Amino acid sequence: MSLHLASHIDIRQYRCMSKSSLGLTPVQTVACCSPLTQEPLSLEAAERIAPLVKALADPVRLRLLSIVAFHAGGEACVCDLNDAFELSQPTISHHLKVLHDVGLLDREKRGVWVYYRLDPRALAVVGSLLGGVVG
Repeated sequence: MSLHLASHIDIRQYRCMSKSSLGLTPVQTVACCSPLTQEPLSLEAAERIAPLVKALADPVRLRLLSIVAFHAGGEACVCDLNDAFELSQPTISHHLKVLHDVGLLDREKRGVWVYYRLDPRALAVVGSLLGGVVG
C-alpha cells in the first residue's frame, strides 16, 4: 500500500521528505530544493540552508575553500594552511570543521593529520540554488 502511495508523490518532494529525518547537510538540503528563482523556499528549507550561506559569508572560510581547491592535488591539511592566515591552528581547524559540517569539504584522516578537499558537487549545488546566477 505505501509503495503505491509513494508512486503518486512528486519524486523530488518525496526524496526531500524521506531524507529530512536522516540529518542532511545544508548542501544535501540544497540539492533537494528548487532554485530560489523557481519557487519560494519553505521556512524549514531556509532554516536548513542558512548555515551553508553563513559558512560561505565568512572571508576566512571563503579563502580556505579557495586555497584547498587550488592546493596541489586539490587537498590540503591544516599544516598546509597555517601560513596563509594570521590565525591559530585551532581557529583554522574550526573553520575547516564548519565547512565540512555544511558539506562543502570532504575530509580524510591520515595518521595525525586531517586532509581536506573541496566537494565539487557542493559548489554546483550552491550554483543551482541560485538558479544558475553563478557560473
